[in-house]
Parts: sequence; structure tokens; C-alpha cells
Amino acid sequence: MSEVDGEVKVRVDIDAGVATVQLDAPEKRNALGATLVGQLQSGLRRAADDPQVRAIVLTHSGGTFCAGADLSEALASGMSVEDASSAGTRSMIDLMRIIIETPKPVIARIDGHVRAGGFGLIGASDIVLAGPRCTFALTEARLGVAPSVISLALLPKMSGRAPGRYFLTGETFDPARAVEIGLVTEAFDSADALDDGVATVLNGVRRASPQGLAASKALTTASLLASFAASADQRAQESAALFASDEARAGMTAFLSKKAPPWDLTAAAEPS
Repeated sequence: MSEVDGEVKVRVDIDAGVATVQLDAPEKRNALGATLVGQLQSGLRRAADDPQVRAIVLTHSGGTFCAGADLSEALASGMSVEDASSAGTRSMIDLMRIIIETPKPVIARIDGHVRAGGFGLIGASDIVLAGPRCTFALTEARLGVAPSVISLALLPKMSGRAPGRYFLTGETFDPARAVEIGLVTEAFDSADALDDGVATVLNGVRRASPQGLAASKALTTASLLASFAASADQRAQESAALFASDEARAGMTAFLSKKAPPWDLTAAAEPS
């Protein structure tokens, strides 16, 4: 992987027909800053274009798979919250589109916390295998915004009433629940079992022809790509409008200062 500004935040290793693309900025909780996003896009495209690569494993270092957009990096560079969110929205759409459109299966191997844009990455992936350290929470509504853009990949995958619950409450759920609602393919009770599960999937993929894989993946992503193309601009506009609102500014200010936002009524609801 080529370096940007002397930092390597995404590592790519190709072995036995598999490209492992690892988010490697654990000190930033693998947040989607400009450097990491650029390297991730480059790594995914490199793997997609390599004729020797049969599958892509998307994974991470550290205890968080991905914490979403790195707004602190953008704000520190002098960008406004609105401009930072707009840049993050464009990056998220591009990343999801790359994962969905590549003709090779993308297997997410995760064993850590998933938040915000991390959901977009696993929602776009073809197979998601989760270890015991995973936790999931869609907390956007608590900040005065919504999971607008990542919903492009999540709503077609999540089952039944699950989005209505987790989009609205922001509550944390575990890998077993993530499997039940269609967000995760399979959950494992140890890191060793997770690795065995990945190996099983890759053994099957290695037996398939490149043409067979591409055609089979196209069957599974056709409706997703159609809805993605039809709604991406609208979801991006919605996201921009939310981030430009007074509520979102208050929510982000509270989040960055680690305080409760003005609308949080949990203290009032506690028994005296």
C-alpha cells in the first residue's frame, strides 16, 4: 500500500488468491478520515483489478472495526461541520459503491465495535463474519441526524422491524442479534472460531471460477445497486440538510465535549 503523508492506515496483503484489506488506525478507532479513506479506496480497487485475486477480506486492527467519519480530523483542518459531513457523505457513498460493484466477493471479518459508517462497510459486503468482541449501535438520532446514507446498504439487508427499532433507539446489540436481523451472516464465540469460519468461506470461494463468482454476485446485488443508484443523491441531500441544522450542531458539540445534548431526557426519566 502506498503511503499518504507518510502514514499507512490501510494494509493490503495478497496470498493464495485472497486480498486482505486491513483498516489499521486503531488509535483513531479506524475512523474514516481522508488518509484512511483514500488508502481504503485504493486497496479495494487494487484487489478488484488484480486477476490473481479471487476474494477480498475486509478486516481491522484494534478493538473497533470502524467508528464512522473522522469529524475531528476534518474540523481540525478548518472545515465546517457541514463541509466535513458533506465530504464524509461522498466518501461513504463511494466506498459502498466500490464494495457492491466489485465482481469479487467481499467478506468482512470483524471482531470489534461497529458504529456509523462502519455499518455502511458491512452492509455493502457480501458476507459478514463476526467475533465475540463485536458490538453494534446506530446512534445517529441521538446526535440530531440519521443514518441516511448508510441506510442505502442497510435497509435491503436488515429484516422486518429491526431498522425501526435500532435506527430510532440507538441501543447496543450483540453479534447474535445482528445475525437474527440479517446484518451479519454468522457469529462466532471465539477469535479462533472466527478464523476457522473465514477459512471455510474462502475454501469455497477458491473452488469457484472468476466468471462464476462475478455472475453469482451480480444476482445478489442487482436490486441493491438499482435502489442505490436511484436513492444515493436523495440520501446525501437529506444528510447534508440534517448536519446543517441547529439540532445537529448542538448534538455534535455535545458529543465532542462528551456531554449530554439538550434534548436528552434520560435523567428526568430516572426514578427519584
